[in-house]
Amino acid sequence: MEKKSVKSETQQFYEGKTIFITGGTGFMGKVLLEKLLYSCSDVKKIYVLIRPKRDRGVENRLEDIFKLPLFQRVQNEKPQVLKKVIPLNGDVCSRDLGLSNRHRELLINEVQVVFHFAATLRLEAKLKDAIEMNTTGTKKVLDLAKEMKNLNAFIHLSTAFCHVDQEELGERCYDSPHDPKDVMRLVEWLDDEGIDLITPKLLHPHPNTYTYSKRLAETLVSNEYPTLPCCIARPSIVIPSYQEPMPGWVDNLNGPTGLMVGAGKGVIRSMHCNGDYHAEVIPVDFATNTIITIAYKLGTEWQNTQKSIPVVNITQGNVRPITWGEVLETGRTKLHEYPFEGQVWFPDGDIRSTKFIHNLFVFFFHLIPAYLIDFLMLILRQKRFMVRIQKRISDGLEVLQYFTTREWKFYNDKYLKLDKDQSDYDRNNFRIVRYDIDINTYFKHIILGARQYCMKENLSTLPKARRHQKIMYVVHVTTVYLFYFGILYFIYNNVGIVKLCLDYVTDIIKSLPLIGGLLQKIHL
Repeated sequence: MEKKSVKSETQQFYEGKTIFITGGTGFMGKVLLEKLLYSCSDVKKIYVLIRPKRDRGVENRLEDIFKLPLFQRVQNEKPQVLKKVIPLNGDVCSRDLGLSNRHRELLINEVQVVFHFAATLRLEAKLKDAIEMNTTGTKKVLDLAKEMKNLNAFIHLSTAFCHVDQEELGERCYDSPHDPKDVMRLVEWLDDEGIDLITPKLLHPHPNTYTYSKRLAETLVSNEYPTLPCCIARPSIVIPSYQEPMPGWVDNLNGPTGLMVGAGKGVIRSMHCNGDYHAEVIPVDFATNTIITIAYKLGTEWQNTQKSIPVVNITQGNVRPITWGEVLETGRTKLHEYPFEGQVWFPDGDIRSTKFIHNLFVFFFHLIPAYLIDFLMLILRQKRFMVRIQKRISDGLEVLQYFTTREWKFYNDKYLKLDKDQSDYDRNNFRIVRYDIDINTYFKHIILGARQYCMKENLSTLPKARRHQKIMYVVHVTTVYLFYFGILYFIYNNVGIVKLCLDYVTDIIKSLPLIGGLLQKIHL
């Protein structure tokens, strides 16, 4: 007789469940899908809302996802569970999510757990686009969830940074500055020019449309509790995986990963940031495991005990604190050990807490080199690209720097209690907190992950990249010394008092017995 495997409490909750996921093709959505298939393999079905792209239908897009290294362990150990994933043609920006009547009825009759991850993460997105995707899209998913006959848990993925006016963020909902329904109607009826005119006033004090639209979405979700069994999960900045499904998994250049790649390529030389402030980041596998655990808790315990909507701040600030200065130093060390291919300059950028100093470095080390490279491309009759790349980098840095020049305080008692309440079985399968993270090893995996999965650079090219980096180092040091020598030479020849002082100092040095005799021998 075959021995039955022991299941943890969380695995038992998901056994036989039908799940609906929006945003399943995004970074966190893919990790969630993989984790459910691998660790909760007894789920009945997983419906995934997917938008077709160009010549790729939803089935083709799902096949492409399953071919990623992310799903390698599922493909190797449990390939049969992939058949449980059913793609649904739809879009949160379309009416009724773009679902057919048949698919809508399937979801209403079968789904017990909803993970709403769909969102636009473009911090610089137009207000209309952000509201339609993040706020109106959330309302459409909520409307569908309210019709579901067997719903146990609705998890809304938010962000810890959507309440920028709060100096300290608790695990609760806060009043929204505007009625979400009014804003949704406004962007629906106003033209683009009118929306652009009122955007600054609407957004204040929010730095971008992303945090504003996510804040409005939280209000929509909160208003449905307790009629709807829902919960808000607020991760901080999500970064590559610590351990699962593989160390360093990442498939986008958002946030710190993009900065690290830009710095590693030698393109980013300066960033406006306070090195003493703490980096509020969370590995994607910890965040995903927490969200899976939250759904289990909501479906079994919280629904009957929580008077107000459960909110969990998924943050690591007081678990394994790390400052932006430590991030820079560790990242720079690992970038030198594991360089990227095609460095345009030696990776030796730095952070500056003063905006003026940062802008000077941007001018001299971002913009001027970019225009010089494009000028050379023009002479060689090649396509110019560097100024365009630097413009995109500058826009991205400008948006991100809002979060790196402030100290954030997030309370995460519920998050820590989730870890405390886990059984040993659950902690082995759904690790959500680690107090012993090895930062050096983790950063190595982040860089190697970005190198392989984002930049498609094979690890076999590392020796060649290291040789190229040595050449760039010589060029870098030579250029720096020539630059400073040029400045001193210019000052010496054009500023009389400086020249007089230098001549005076030189005469004093020559009058010294030992040094003066040496200088005379070499005719100085």
